[in-house]
Amino acid sequence: MRKRKLVSILLAATLVCTLLAGCSTPTQETSGDDKKTEGTSDEKTSTGEREAATVVDADKLPVQGIGAKVTSDVKAKEDYKIGYIAKNTTNPYMVAQAEGVKKAGEDMGFTAVTQAPATADSVEEQVKIMEDMIQQDVDVIIVHCADSNGIMPGVRKAQEAGKLVLTIGTPASEDTFLRTGVDYKETGATVAKAMAEELGGKGNIIILEGPPGAANAIERLEGIKEAFAEYPDIKIVASQTANFKRTEGMSVTENLIQKYTDVQGVIGCNDESALGAVQALKAAGMNDVLVAGFDGSVDATNAVESGDMFITYNTDPYGSGYIACAYAVKYLNDGTEPEGKFIPFPTAANDPLITKDSVADYKENVAWWKIIQ
Repeated sequence: MRKRKLVSILLAATLVCTLLAGCSTPTQETSGDDKKTEGTSDEKTSTGEREAATVVDADKLPVQGIGAKVTSDVKAKEDYKIGYIAKNTTNPYMVAQAEGVKKAGEDMGFTAVTQAPATADSVEEQVKIMEDMIQQDVDVIIVHCADSNGIMPGVRKAQEAGKLVLTIGTPASEDTFLRTGVDYKETGATVAKAMAEELGGKGNIIILEGPPGAANAIERLEGIKEAFAEYPDIKIVASQTANFKRTEGMSVTENLIQKYTDVQGVIGCNDESALGAVQALKAAGMNDVLVAGFDGSVDATNAVESGDMFITYNTDPYGSGYIACAYAVKYLNDGTEPEGKFIPFPTAANDPLITKDSVADYKENVAWWKIIQ
């Protein structure tokens, strides 16, 4: 598997030239031309049979830092070829993740091939890309699955062909070599705990949930509720979906604050819904309500800086792509296995919270979205 064949190199070169030339192809190289959405989105996952998260101490990870500051001492011993498959080319979150893979290739010394479906979020096209990558003799396939079950035909074919398969964010329905990206439940617990501490352990809270049935939304909500359960004087007065959308975050908050006038905190289950809550609260003159979100997006970062938001969580797609490559290269080099099948990154141990005290450093040195601007 580790030996590079001349024919595979020629095939890779042909593929890259084809993508750059914009020829008719079922795939697209990831780019950031159309920045319609970003951050946490509806992710179709199934619980399946998978290991629980193994949290690794920050100093034991194969990378140092987070976001734009991420680095690694891992170096490829051969010219490996690592393929990455995004969900789409329109979401800056996906584009940043692909850039993390490319930067890892530069830093670690392997050939990175990044692709995405021509039809956004098409798992069928992701499977086709996986099949093509097998034919191109890649050593590793990293995929941000559009659907946990739908990706399995490609996963099985890759594994039968002796390829390592890693997932980021949305996992396959069965364990692969490794899954990384954030642990959604842990992100929810971390943000909820920070808000509870800021409120002195008491207050009334509104939660703006993600899409019903989306596994990442469900897991994040579980984390929030479990964290607040540790504070008997924190009361969740309302918890409704805003579907990860700013417009719905605003309209849902507008309705809820008419009924619940004594509110001290709002948690949106992504930055977009949290920013909608900010608009509704400002319009109502409720400027002392803490608002929190997830993803560390551009707008949320600016809202934290201006004081409109309390915190957001840097879910770091760039670093997630980078660390996936580091684990893959370590295995290709000498067979080093990761500590578990799901190693979340970043976690609370990586200081992911963007607060009034850290926002300046985040904007200047860490923000993942700066990579694609």
